[in-house]
Amino acid sequence: MKHLAAYLLLQQGGNAAPSAADVKALLEVVGIEADAAQLDKLISELEGKDVNELIAEGSSKLASVPSGGAAPAAAAGGAAAAAGGDAAPAEEKKEEAKEESDDDMGFGLFD
Repeated sequence: MKHLAAYLLLQQGGNAAPSAADVKALLEVVGIEADAAQLDKLISELEGKDVNELIAEGSSKLASVPSGGAAPAAAAGGAAAAAGGDAAPAEEKKEEAKEESDDDMGFGLFD
């Protein structure tokens, strides 16, 4: 991932086709040692390809991947708000007041 990030930074900086040496030099500036095998593989995979097209293609593939988490809840909440207006808010958990205990026998850490 670090190799790809450095490659993309170099490209955004104006280097249309960064070489392995360019990526390695950038990583060394920030104190990261480049893995030669991974770097060579990245450069060979990206050689002759437009990175912007690859990103667009990857984004379209990611759009079709189902993801868990808050997306269904957000959609349900949005649908409820659109349908009913004032939806009942989720129950809030109230913090119970902590009772002081005599477990420390009256001694504090810094007494």
